[in-house]
Amino acid sequence: MEDGLPDLSKIGSRDKLKPRADKEPYWQRLQAGWYVGYRPSKLGSHGTWFARAYDEDLRKYRRKALGRFGSLTGNDVFAAARKEAEAFAELVESGGIQVEKLETVADACRAYLSEKPGSIAEGVFRRHVFGDPLARIKLSKLRRRHLRDWRKRLEDTPALISRSKKGEKRVKVRSAATINRDMVPLRAALWRILPPGAPKTDAAWQEALKPIKGADRRRDLYLDRQERRRLLAELDADIEPFVRALCLLPLRPGALAALNVSNFEKRTRTLTIGSDKNGVPRQISVPESIASFLSEQSKSKLPSAWLFTRSDGIPWSKDMWKGPIKKAVVASELPAQTSAYTLRHSVITDLVRGGLPILTVAQMADTSVAMIERHYGHLVRNDAEEALAQIEAQA
Repeated sequence: MEDGLPDLSKIGSRDKLKPRADKEPYWQRLQAGWYVGYRPSKLGSHGTWFARAYDEDLRKYRRKALGRFGSLTGNDVFAAARKEAEAFAELVESGGIQVEKLETVADACRAYLSEKPGSIAEGVFRRHVFGDPLARIKLSKLRRRHLRDWRKRLEDTPALISRSKKGEKRVKVRSAATINRDMVPLRAALWRILPPGAPKTDAAWQEALKPIKGADRRRDLYLDRQERRRLLAELDADIEPFVRALCLLPLRPGALAALNVSNFEKRTRTLTIGSDKNGVPRQISVPESIASFLSEQSKSKLPSAWLFTRSDGIPWSKDMWKGPIKKAVVASELPAQTSAYTLRHSVITDLVRGGLPILTVAQMADTSVAMIERHYGHLVRNDAEEALAQIEAQA
């Protein structure tokens, strides 16, 4: 093990790693020119593994994403990653590797779709990349100005609302939130291939794709307790505990899915959230009713086991919980836009309306006071107006 580098074979060592701002993996040398890498997830779930090997013919390193190995646990994860990294390195050294030829931005997008197929990314690439001049730009010559020009064209393109029966398009000005979402697939496709350019230079292609700050709208969809009960009643048995927890705690779905049994201390009724968006562990003291629920979920499980899993023992992820929740939303006749995040919003709304200080709510929800003020401050103001009105009525 090289000095100062993490030992990726040790679970505890990997768990301590924080995502890097440049999204570069942490590398471990296997032998001269051979490396296995690990990039931790911001959500605290399984990170992504990589292989890197030096190509003598090209005089540069080749790199390959190996995936998350989400179906494996414990030491089996590193063993599988190392095995695939060594196999990749052997192919590179022998000259027998069949590496996809990626020359243009369009090539990078197609390669991304082959690795992570999805209707959202496919639609964005089809509408905004493949037919755009950017698609023909060679990756080796891609500069910040190319992506700034593409982004300007994206921002100027109206967003489609619907089509009439005659096929006429109904459009609106593309919102900042929509622009942010449309940039995500391209940013991911390029990060998969390209290293970041030097900051504040034209080579810094990544700077042109930074999301617009403060683009999220105030969250307006709220489910009251009765509506949440209807949703829970329509869920399949294996996902019901996970969604019930979302109805009880102000956690992001990813942070909830990342919890281990050891994160809950039954004696003190304390839940430790070790992995979340801001990367700073925090603790929440829960009432007896929620403590009993969490104790039931941890029963007969090892401390290192996931607290919430599917019936097959695999922890929940976004791709896994979206479908069952959407199915239950339809069955319970709730608004179609209801999602896992709607439940987090509803819990935070209840906490704010219940009179809990905004600072405390922000700490529990792992967000900023400014965000709570922006999205939920109107609730406090409305309550203040009602209180003043009652004082006036009594005067």
